[in-house]
Amino acid sequence: MKFIGEFIMLFGIWLLLTWSLAPAQVIAGVVVTLLVTGLAGDIFVFKASRAFNPVRIFWMIVYIPYFLWYVVLANLDVAYRVIHPDLPIRPGIVKIQTSLNTDMAKTFLANSITLTPGTLTVDIKENELYIHWIYVHGKDVKEWSEAIAGRFEPILRRIFE
Repeated sequence: MKFIGEFIMLFGIWLLLTWSLAPAQVIAGVVVTLLVTGLAGDIFVFKASRAFNPVRIFWMIVYIPYFLWYVVLANLDVAYRVIHPDLPIRPGIVKIQTSLNTDMAKTFLANSITLTPGTLTVDIKENELYIHWIYVHGKDVKEWSEAIAGRFEPILRRIFE
């Protein structure tokens, strides 16, 4: 069942990436998907059967524009800091706590933080993430966690846990 779920998910991604139902594309997709699922299917940490849950799909669809909105805001913030004559930056590495439990959720959180301009995930150790931040403000882990990851965690919890 796991193999079939992974195959369907990967083949769906293949079809979305090629955007073609030409017989040659479909056959190539089936062959590549079978090879990937057969050779690397055991390294998937996310259960494919959970990915087809309509509630999780709904929250993933909600997350994409939500995330993109924060990327735009962060781009504007970084652009302001770059063009400001005094260059108001206070870079540093901060430790934040996450309440997410699954590895996939933590990975998604770390990637979301890294893809947001002005922040970069340096390391993950259990429930702690070390983040390089362009403008460190606040004084403790709780404030930093809320400022950096607080906006992403509730939706990621609904998707991955």
